[in-house]
Amino acid sequence: MVKLKKVLIILVIASSLLALTVFIGLDIVIKQQTQLQLYNDIDSLPKHKVGLLLGTAKYTTNPKGGINLYYKYRIQAAVELYQAQKIDYILASGDNSKYNYNEPIEMQNDLVKAGIPRDKIYLDYAGFRTLDSVVRSQRVFGQDSITIISQPFHNQRALFIAKYKGIDAVGYNAKAVQGSYSWRTKIREKFARIKMLGDLIFNKQPKFLGDPIPIGF
Repeated sequence: MVKLKKVLIILVIASSLLALTVFIGLDIVIKQQTQLQLYNDIDSLPKHKVGLLLGTAKYTTNPKGGINLYYKYRIQAAVELYQAQKIDYILASGDNSKYNYNEPIEMQNDLVKAGIPRDKIYLDYAGFRTLDSVVRSQRVFGQDSITIISQPFHNQRALFIAKYKGIDAVGYNAKAVQGSYSWRTKIREKFARIKMLGDLIFNKQPKFLGDPIPIGF
C-alpha cells in the first residue's frame, strides 16, 4: 500500500510538471508567432477593409454588477480604428446561443451610440468561440485579410488561429484589464490555449458556416 501511494504521488507530480511545461511552452510559441502582428500604436497599424471585433458579455458576473471592462475597451478600440480610417467596416462576432443573450446586437447598439454608421457594421451571430469567429470571417464573410480587435492575450490566440488557417491578420490591442478583476480570465486563457491547440490539430470546424455574406457590396 505504501509503495502504491508513492507511485501515485510520483505520477501526480510528473503529470503536473508535464502540464506546466505544456502551458509555458505553448504560451512562448504563441507569443513568438504573433508578436509582429500585434499593434498598440494606431498610426503604425496597416489598414484593412474589415475589423473583426471579438465578442464578450457586456455585463460582469460579479455580484456588484457593472459593465465588463473587456467589453468596454473592445468597443472603444473598434471606434478608434474606424475614426482613424484604419478599417472601413466592423464585423461584430459573438455568441447568440440563448434567447436573452445576444453579443452581436449589444455591440452593434453601442457602436452606433458611439457614432459608427449602422450600415458599416456587420453581425456574426455564430461567433460562439474565437475559432468560429476567425474562420467564419474568411469562409462566410469573405475576408482573407483582417484586423482583429480584442485584448492582447486574446488577440494572440486569435492571430495564431488565423495564421494556421492561412488568413492574413493583424491585431489591434484594446486596453488591457488589470488587477484582481482579470485573474480569472487569465487562468481561463491558459486552458483556452490548450483547447485551441487540440482544435487545430484535429481540424475542428465552426459550429455553423452557411451561405456567404459579402461585406461592403
